[in-house]
Amino acid sequence: MTDLGKVNDGTFNEFAHRGALQASEEFGLEYNYIETTAQSDYEQNIQTFVDEGYDVIVTVGFLIADATQAAAAANPDITFIGVDQFYEPGTVTDNLVGLQFREDQAGFVAGALAAMMSESGTIGVVAGQEIPPVKKFRNGFDNGAQYVRPDINLLGVYLPTFVDPALGASTAEQLIGEGADVIFGAGGPTGSGGIKAAAENGVYVIGVDQDEYTTTFAGGSAPGADRILSSAIKRVDVAVADQISQLIDGSFAGNGIAIYEAANDGVGYADFHDAADAIPDGVKAKLDEILAALADGSLTTGVDPVSGDVDSASVPEPSPYEP
Repeated sequence: MTDLGKVNDGTFNEFAHRGALQASEEFGLEYNYIETTAQSDYEQNIQTFVDEGYDVIVTVGFLIADATQAAAAANPDITFIGVDQFYEPGTVTDNLVGLQFREDQAGFVAGALAAMMSESGTIGVVAGQEIPPVKKFRNGFDNGAQYVRPDINLLGVYLPTFVDPALGASTAEQLIGEGADVIFGAGGPTGSGGIKAAAENGVYVIGVDQDEYTTTFAGGSAPGADRILSSAIKRVDVAVADQISQLIDGSFAGNGIAIYEAANDGVGYADFHDAADAIPDGVKAKLDEILAALADGSLTTGVDPVSGDVDSASVPEPSPYEP
């Protein structure tokens, strides 16, 4: 069951769908989906799957957490998997797991890339609603940028919706007008609209969730495809398929959360594609160094991995990039 959005929206709704579809094909499962059109439909859509007798229900999005938790408690024979949902371990039923991603780590790498590639010294974020996953992306991005370039000028705004590409586009154009020459879109189709408009205007951009070169920029055939540097990846498809696989083989734990992070390849950054030749080898090496340090724990993002708030006590000392 998607959050507001569709199974072909190029972001976390689509990739949760892909993970469930992959598992259904691998294990011979019957699969169906519902595309949510209004937040008031959350409970009703879950109940539809309950009434139709499905054994596993995947709900997508932080905003569906309460409805998912209530449905899991009321239906102990059904397994619930909640994407981007946090449940305190030990406080929920064992048929429920929330999939958490270290968006702050993916955002941190994206921010470092943006800062190292900026010529104006100003970069910007077109973010979606101010909820923990989005805050983790944005605050991680800001901290990653300052890690490699302490004097970087940071712009950004949270927007009230994930499904308004036109609003994302106009916001990106405003940030460009304020001097930003690299734009990070972290807000579903709204953010994708932002980076699409920015790239078409010749500005470098960074996508989110999955490789937006293949989605938003149609595998290189859309205008501006040469301006997308990379994307901050959260492997929602892998996580959903992994949890269903665990249910099949009997290792499913439930009762809390499962974390996907740099250490288990749950987050990272996408290929550089058409922009590869424009990115200096030193920048690429610095990104590899940062991701490896995040994976082994020797580097922190300075962002709380649950709330997405900046944790000033853990903000790393800068390690400036020298071209």
